[in-house]
Amino acid sequence: MRRLAVLGREDEWHVRELLRACQCNGIATECRSFGSIDAICGEPSHYESFWAATDAMIVRSMPRGSLEQVIFRMDVLGRLEAEGRVVCNPPRSLEVAIDKYLTLTRLQQAGIPIPRTIVVQDAAAGLRAFESLGGDVVLKPLFGSEGRGIIRLTDAELAWRAFKTIERLEGVIYLQQHLRHVGFDVRALVVGDDVFAMKRVNENDFRTNLSRGGRGDRFELPTQWEELARRAARAVGTMVGGVDLLPTENGKVVVLEVNAVPGWRGIERVTGVPIAERIIGLVERSWRTRG
Repeated sequence: MRRLAVLGREDEWHVRELLRACQCNGIATECRSFGSIDAICGEPSHYESFWAATDAMIVRSMPRGSLEQVIFRMDVLGRLEAEGRVVCNPPRSLEVAIDKYLTLTRLQQAGIPIPRTIVVQDAAAGLRAFESLGGDVVLKPLFGSEGRGIIRLTDAELAWRAFKTIERLEGVIYLQQHLRHVGFDVRALVVGDDVFAMKRVNENDFRTNLSRGGRGDRFELPTQWEELARRAARAVGTMVGGVDLLPTENGKVVVLEVNAVPGWRGIERVTGVPIAERIIGLVERSWRTRG
């Protein structure tokens, strides 16, 4: 019997759904934390690693850790992938997607439309970037998700204060031009070649994340948007990717980012598609392909 591990918290909804889908498909599975990752080099007879007997991993969280811990965890996932295990999402795609700048470079290299973005490391350069982007920008943390830490800046004095704070913290100032849109954005969930989508609206905040009070509605993706989502997921290297599409007032659609640990509760609610089962099916097909 195949053995699968879900990296995450057992009390989290997405993890429970994946465990349920595995059970329904007769797959032996276990939930593990990132902190439980271990590794063996050589052949010690007195120690058995859980991961040595695991055929596949599904990553459902990316917890904080020291630089050493993060590098070690990615190293182990990379080693398991190199040994022929299925890692969903692949470790390199996790590294790319968690870094907004690196994600944008991959998207740009693939010819995918993105917002004008400037990334600098000091307040003076930040203010010049603010002015270059038209004095209406979205300031984002380089690492982050669910809309946390994202603010819109339209006042030069407030922008300067924000940039000075980031400079003192030895952070990176990541600025995107604020784009006028049509009142919503779209979260497209790419599972292999399948794409499921919902429209996100928030009347009280420019951030449409459901975790920030946004509302998810059913939305039929135009064929061109669907293919754009697939291209974005491929550019980052995800098996399962959450692609944020923004239709602007001028008729252009840009990709804001790609999430390699995407949620799907809202999409499942509006589409009725059992997403966890689709993900497990994708992992099983990858198993068969790798023999």
